[in-house]
Amino acid sequence: MPSFEGRGRTQWVGLIAISLPGLAALGALLFTWMQVGQASKELRISEHGQITSRFNAAVGNLGSQSLDIRLGGIYALQRIMQDSARDHPTVVSVLAAFAQRHAGSSAESLKEPQVIPTLEPDVRSSAPQEIPTPEADVRAAIATLAHRRPDRDRGTVIDLSKTDLRGLRFTEREPIKLPGVDLTDADLRAAFLIGADLHKATLHKANLESADLDRANLRGADMSGASLPWTNLVGADLRRADMGCGEESFDADTGDELGRYNCVNLQYASLEGADLRNAKMSDADLRNAFLSGADLRGADLARSNLSNADLTNADFRGAKLTNVKLKGAKRTGARGLPQEG
Repeated sequence: MPSFEGRGRTQWVGLIAISLPGLAALGALLFTWMQVGQASKELRISEHGQITSRFNAAVGNLGSQSLDIRLGGIYALQRIMQDSARDHPTVVSVLAAFAQRHAGSSAESLKEPQVIPTLEPDVRSSAPQEIPTPEADVRAAIATLAHRRPDRDRGTVIDLSKTDLRGLRFTEREPIKLPGVDLTDADLRAAFLIGADLHKATLHKANLESADLDRANLRGADMSGASLPWTNLVGADLRRADMGCGEESFDADTGDELGRYNCVNLQYASLEGADLRNAKMSDADLRNAFLSGADLRGADLARSNLSNADLTNADFRGAKLTNVKLKGAKRTGARGLPQEG
């Protein structure tokens, strides 16, 4: 009769024999997994290398003398943005720098007057001039930025400050989307930006004379010190936009405020039906502006000049109207305005 020890040894041998195929399969599975992981790693390295090569080639094309090659470089960078979230912020910076450089400086363009025919000869010259527009490669670069995925920006700001963008317009039907873009001191006269998404954009001291921003989203935008005469802002969303003065001056000895300057110019601007709730518009020049049906509830209009403006059916309830000028303004149906003296 086999001993207990013998029987136990036999059972262990049998158990090991039964387990060997399973262990072998597990080992094979582990080996396969390691191989797949290594292959995936090598594939990622290869893909990154290919994207780097594509990026270098595209950037090289941006420096070409040929417009067609430069456009090819822009569209190659657009594809890289779509393919690689990792490289997206870098491409955004490169395209913005390209547009800024090739569009030219607003410091030079603003030396040229904007002359558009008008029925008000005392306000402007009646002799028209052709409005310049950015070159095709500049428009393509900005259009690429305007149709990117902002959620991949990782804090990258599109810097188009101090750039000559007069007459900027796009062939695409879809409105551009450039939330948070920096357009400080930019020359955007006669730009065509209908329905543009520019919420929280920086337009500090930008010149938007005669620009078309019909139904544009400028919610929370910094427009302090901006020049907006004759600008079309019909139906625009300007809630909490800052349209105050660009600077304030103070006495160096006493610290007393001496006055504000570079205040927003909205003369003859079209703001019919615009949403201006809680907007900052103190000291703004709104002479002859069209504000019929506009919502200005809670807006700060202290010391603003609304002389001869059309305020028909506008809503000023809760607005700050300290020392506001209303001489000659059309007030029919307007709510929240002080009684005429």
